[in-house]
Amino acid sequence: MKITTITNLEFGKMVQAASQKLNQRAEFINSLNVFPVPDGDTGTNMSLSMASGAKYEREETSTKVGDLASALAKGLLMGARGNSGVILSQIFRGFSKAVADKESLTANDLAAALAAGAQTAYKAVMKPTEGTILTVIRKAAGAGKEAVKTTDDICEVMDAVVTAAEAALKSTPDLLPVLKQVGVVDSGGQGLTFVLEAFSDSLSGKVDESQDYVPDDAEMDSMIDAAHHQSVQGQLDPNDIKYGYCTEIMVRIGDGKGDGKLVDHKFDYDTFYEYLAKLGDSLLVINDDEIVKVHVHTEHPGDVMTWGQRFGALIKVKVDNMRLQQETIMEHDKEDEAQAAAEPALPSQPQVDMHGYAIISVSSGDGIGKLFKGLGVTDIIAGGQTMNPSTADIVKAVNDSGAQQALVLPNNKNIFLAAEQAAEVADVPVKIIHSQTISQGMTAMLAFNAEADLDDNQAAMEETLSTVVSGQVTHAVRDTTIDGLEIKKDDYMGLVDGKIVITNPDRDTAALDMVKAMLDEDSELVTIIYGKDATKTDADHLAAKVQELDDELEIEIHEGDQPVYPFLVSVE
Repeated sequence: MKITTITNLEFGKMVQAASQKLNQRAEFINSLNVFPVPDGDTGTNMSLSMASGAKYEREETSTKVGDLASALAKGLLMGARGNSGVILSQIFRGFSKAVADKESLTANDLAAALAAGAQTAYKAVMKPTEGTILTVIRKAAGAGKEAVKTTDDICEVMDAVVTAAEAALKSTPDLLPVLKQVGVVDSGGQGLTFVLEAFSDSLSGKVDESQDYVPDDAEMDSMIDAAHHQSVQGQLDPNDIKYGYCTEIMVRIGDGKGDGKLVDHKFDYDTFYEYLAKLGDSLLVINDDEIVKVHVHTEHPGDVMTWGQRFGALIKVKVDNMRLQQETIMEHDKEDEAQAAAEPALPSQPQVDMHGYAIISVSSGDGIGKLFKGLGVTDIIAGGQTMNPSTADIVKAVNDSGAQQALVLPNNKNIFLAAEQAAEVADVPVKIIHSQTISQGMTAMLAFNAEADLDDNQAAMEETLSTVVSGQVTHAVRDTTIDGLEIKKDDYMGLVDGKIVITNPDRDTAALDMVKAMLDEDSELVTIIYGKDATKTDADHLAAKVQELDDELEIEIHEGDQPVYPFLVSVE
C-alpha cells in the first residue's frame, strides 16, 4: 500500500497507536533500567508523557496536521516526566515547528520534521550523550532524509526510519559501556523505537485497533497489588473488613487433568466474572486464550477455587487472611508511635518571612516532607524515584504557590529536565537547584537566604551540593554485573552518590559497609533516614555500628517513610 500524504486522520491514528504501544510496553522498557534497583521507570515516564500528548492531540478540533502536531507537542511538554519524557517532548517540539503551517504531510515533510526533532532534542540537553535516545532519533531521522531522495512513499520512508532506529538501538551498548556491561539496550531509545514502529504500523495498516491488549504476568501482578491496597487502605479496624480473605487463583482454561470431571464449563468471560462478582469485592479477572487469573476479596475462598475448577485446572492458589494482616499492621503502627513518642521532636521552626519566595521540593514519604518543611521548604510535590512529576505538576506547584519567585529542588537527576522546562513556562521566575538526592536537597536548604535575590540563592545553594556524600540502600530486582561488582537478585545494594559500591544478602551489613565507604577523616555528621521498610530499632542498630567506627561522629536519626530505600544516609 502506497501512501504519499498524511492527513489529520492518519496523523491522529499514528499518535494514538504510539501512545497505546508505549502503554503496553512500559514494563518491558522499565526492565531495561541499567541499575537493578526497583525504580526503573523510563517506560512509565514515556508512556505517561505520550498519553498526555495523545490527549491534547485528540482534543484538538483543527483538521490541519500542523495544528495537531502542535497540540501533541504541547501535551507532551506539559505531561513530560523524567529525562526520557522530556527528550521525547523536545523531539516533537522540533517536529511540530517544522510542520507548523502544513495542512497535510508529504514524505519530504515527514523526514524534515523528524530531522528538526532530532536537532531540537540535542539542543535541549546540555551534554548530549551518544548511546541514548538521542542517537536513535539522529540515526532514524538521517535514514528518513536519505529515503526521500528515492521515493515519495511515506510507508517506505517509515520502513527506513524504523530499520535505522532498530539498528541504532542495537548499537547503544557499543556507545555507552555501562549498557554493554549490564547487557541491555538504552531504555529511552527503546521507547522511541516503539513510537516510530507504531507510526509505521499505523500507516501501513498493521495496527489492529479492535485487538485488546493482554497484560503480561508483571502487569497482572501490579494490577492485583493495586486493587488489594486500594481496598484495604483506610479500613483501620480488622472487624470492619467485610471480605476477609484475599484470594488469587490461576486457571489453565479447559485443562481438567487431575481434576476428574470438574471441568464442565466452556470459558466465557462474562459468565465467569458475574459469578465471582457475587462472592466479594476488589475483583480482577484477566485472561488470554490459555490462562485466566483471578483476584478477589471474599469470605468464601473455597467457592472461588471450586468455580475456577469448573473451567480448567488450578495452577496457582494463594489465600491471605486480611484481618490478621491488618492486626499485624496496627500492632506495628502502635510500636512506631511509641518509638516516635520517645524520639526527641524536631526543633520548631520560627516563622520566616519568605520575601515572596516559594521553595518547592520533590520527595516521597511523609517524614521526608516534614523534614523539608522544617528546613523552610514551602511546597512538596509527591514523587521521586518511583514516580517522576511531570512538567505540568511542577508548573502547577509554582503557579499555585502565589509566590513572586521560586526555587525548585528536584532531588533526583531524572527530574532535572522536567523542572527546567517548567521554569521556562511558569508564571514567575524560577531557578532550579540541581540536587540529585534527598540529602543534597536538605543540605542546599541550609544555604537559603530569604533576603537574597534568586540568582544569588541558586549559586549559594548549588555550591553546597558537593559538601555532602549521599548513600542509599535498596534491593536488586535482577542478577547483573556492574563495574566488576556481581549483583544477585534480592541482594541489598549500597549506592554512594549514585554508584553501586556495595552488595550483600544482608541489609544491615550492606548499609554499614556503605557508610564505611562514605566516611573519611573529615567526616563529622552522619544522618540516617529510615524508610517504610525499616524501623527506628533498625536505624538505632545501624547508628550504633557506625558509632563504633568513629566515636567522635555526630549521628542523627529521622523517620522518612520513603518507599524503595530502607535507609538514606548522608555524611558531611
